[in-house]
Parts: sequence; C-alpha cells; structure tokens
Amino acid sequence: MKVDAAIDAETAWKALLLARDRWRIGSPAAPVRLSENKATLLELSPDRTWQSFGNTVHADAALLLNRYLPLLAPQLVIGQLGQSLDGRIATANGHSHYVTGPESLLHLHRLRALVDAVVVGAGTVLADDPQLTVRHCPGPNPWRVVLDPLRKLPLQRRLFCDDQAPTLVLAAVPAPVPVPAPAPAPDPPTGQTETALLSVADDGSGFAPAEVLSLLAARGAHRILVEGGGITVSRFLAAGALDRLHVVVAPMLIGSGRPGLTLPAIDHLDQALRPAHRRESLGEDVLYELQLR
Repeated sequence: MKVDAAIDAETAWKALLLARDRWRIGSPAAPVRLSENKATLLELSPDRTWQSFGNTVHADAALLLNRYLPLLAPQLVIGQLGQSLDGRIATANGHSHYVTGPESLLHLHRLRALVDAVVVGAGTVLADDPQLTVRHCPGPNPWRVVLDPLRKLPLQRRLFCDDQAPTLVLAAVPAPVPVPAPAPAPDPPTGQTETALLSVADDGSGFAPAEVLSLLAARGAHRILVEGGGITVSRFLAAGALDRLHVVVAPMLIGSGRPGLTLPAIDHLDQALRPAHRRESLGEDVLYELQLR
C-alpha cells in the first residue's frame, strides 16, 4: 500500500538546488528525483516541470517550485529591482535599506542561490556596501561581479575582504585596444577570495552587456543575476540582454530620489515594452516577473 508523503518547502528547495547543480551547459539533461523509502517523492524535469506522484504538496512548496523552477534553464540572465510605487529604488542620497520587505529580501537571496554570478555596478557598491552572498536561505554563494570601469572603488568594501565568495572586477580599456582573453576560471576559494581585474571595452556609455556576459560565460557562469543598481539593470534591459526582469514593488511613496529604470526616450506608447508577465505577492510587496525573450 502506498503511503502518501508530504512535500514541504524545505524538500522543494532541496530539489531546486540539486537541479541548479545538475542542469548545466554540456551536461546530460536528466530529471532530478528525490526519493523516500525507495519511492520517488518529487521529480523535476529538464523542461522545468515537476510532478509529485500523488504525494501531498504543501502550498509553500508548490509556490517555490512554480516560481523558481522556470529559472533553471542552463543559460539565463535575470534582472532584479526593488522599488517604490513611484518607481524609486533609493532616496536622492542613495539610502535604500529597505524599500522592500523581508519576503522580498528572501526572494532576492533565493535568486542569488540559483545563479552562478551576481552583477552590480560600482555605484551600488559605493552606496550600499553589499555582501551579495546567500544568507537568508540554504544555497551556494555566487560569483560577485562588479562593473567598475574607472576602478574607483576602495578595496575596503566588504565584498573585497570578507572572504565569502570570489569577486571579479571588470575595468574599462579604451577602444580600440584589444580586449585580452579571459583567464581560466580559478578554483573556488578555500581561504582567500581572489579579486580579478578583467578589461572589457567601454563605448562611453558604460560596459557593453554582451561583452560582460561573454566574459562570464568563458568562466563557466551562464546563469546571471543583474542585481543593481538602476543604471546597470537599465543598460542590460536596453541592450536586450535580459531574459527576465523581476520588479518588486513596495507600497511606499518616496517622492524623489533615484529611479529604478531609465530607458531611451520613446515618442508613442505603442513603442513601450509590454512583455508577457505574471505577478504574485511577496508579503506586502508585489513581484512582477517580465518574460523578455
């Protein structure tokens, strides 16, 4: 007689982390199965669907599977912004802790756990001194990638000295100086974080997102989270480099300050982006997931 087993959020997240590690470019596309007493409890398929074989699935477990399983394609670039109702991500002086609530912070940490690398601009590092690690849920720390074309960041920032995850700094080289080939990916740090200075071409309006993604792919990083700030996410969006964009909107009015997205001007609303999307609640906040390509 089959005994009904319950699939809770912890079990669902464990399965997602297993799929993260197994579904890689160049790896065989095989289902991920969790078993109990020699019976399959939960199966995740490479086409990003799941089945529970009649086992009870808790609502929070189903939510995790439906929200994060679609993000486990072997190659994916996700942008993420947390903003107020009036589209601000920080005050004029850069204060942003915190626009969104604790459930949104947990969502951000889950995204970090599922990707290979997190990309931020130098302005975000200066303003927030972020760690960019996974602390609110189980999961590995991603590579931390900082876009610092002018190499203006002080090395005292936490991500340069906390020894929690590898950190790459991308610095600009004026064209037409050739961009050197990226070095082979170093082994994961065992005691000391390596900060690598990689040169990419800068066209005067910031890094070309395609160049950044190419350098990261050469190091084996194919799932990328572009976390901020607004300028960096906007550049990746304008360049058509994002597969998905997560915009978390908090019930807050800041009234002034730094905008979330700034894109090239359009003359007519029919030129605006209207991608397929879905929305769901993150506590008091609302997550809009935009499917861009």
